Amino acid sequence: MLIVDSQLHLWQNSKMTAHHRQIPTYSYDDALAEMSLAGVDCAVIHPPSSLGEAVNSYAVEAARRHPDKFCVLGHFDLESPDRENIVAHWRERPGMLGFRFTFSQPQQQAWWTDGSLDWFWTACEKADLRVGLLASGANMAALARVAAAHPRLKLLVDHLGRGGAAKRISDDAAFADLNEMLALARYPNIAIKLSAAPSYSSHPYPYRNIHGYLRQIVETFGPERSFWGSDLTRMPCSYRQCVTLFTEEMPWLKGRDLELVMGGAIVNWLGWLRPPAARA
Repeated sequence: MLIVDSQLHLWQNSKMTAHHRQIPTYSYDDALAEMSLAGVDCAVIHPPSSLGEAVNSYAVEAARRHPDKFCVLGHFDLESPDRENIVAHWRERPGMLGFRFTFSQPQQQAWWTDGSLDWFWTACEKADLRVGLLASGANMAALARVAAAHPRLKLLVDHLGRGGAAKRISDDAAFADLNEMLALARYPNIAIKLSAAPSYSSHPYPYRNIHGYLRQIVETFGPERSFWGSDLTRMPCSYRQCVTLFTEEMPWLKGRDLELVMGGAIVNWLGWLRPPAARA
């Protein structure tokens, strides 16, 4: 079974936000070593937008050196005067399959609704680039409008649609608005990353109190649009436990459905053409 991590951060000589490992470097060699121990075949690198272009370049280096192991959803300054040209030529960078944005700065919140990014959605749809977004309940209506207006644009929602570590909530409270996210399943161009699941439970592994929510998500979106992932560098458990949470602890997820969730589906969604000799 091919196991693909839908979200992994790498960085060099920098400092990540407080909820991530507080180390100056988490390199692709570090990641490859942990992936090998955990039984993870490959990963989608998300260069941290807070660290600028340097992490984009480093992710490209990782994908160039290990095209069977890494692809990239990168970022750039969406207000750049050269922004449309950047999007048009994005795939020329090795391993780049699209973008991932958090819109975490206060001035960026309005971008969900003010039309500032209409050009971006159109350009990505035209260029067949995937777009990953850190979105929560407050953004679901806006995301639905984007999906409806751009039906050929494939979108990925981070972290079960729970909004990431900044929310600082867990257990039932973290899933209070889950139905708003589940409503997005009507749009066939929206997929959900099951990344960071352990962080939404205050219980010990295997986090049984959130299994029901995970099942709801997978059954609503289907295994073809539900992607396992870790966001490893801020998880409360081992990398291997991030994997076995899904492969060993959820008896309802099995067979072809499990294969899709653990890696087959995201490779298809991204259109990631891994080198034939390296395919698991």
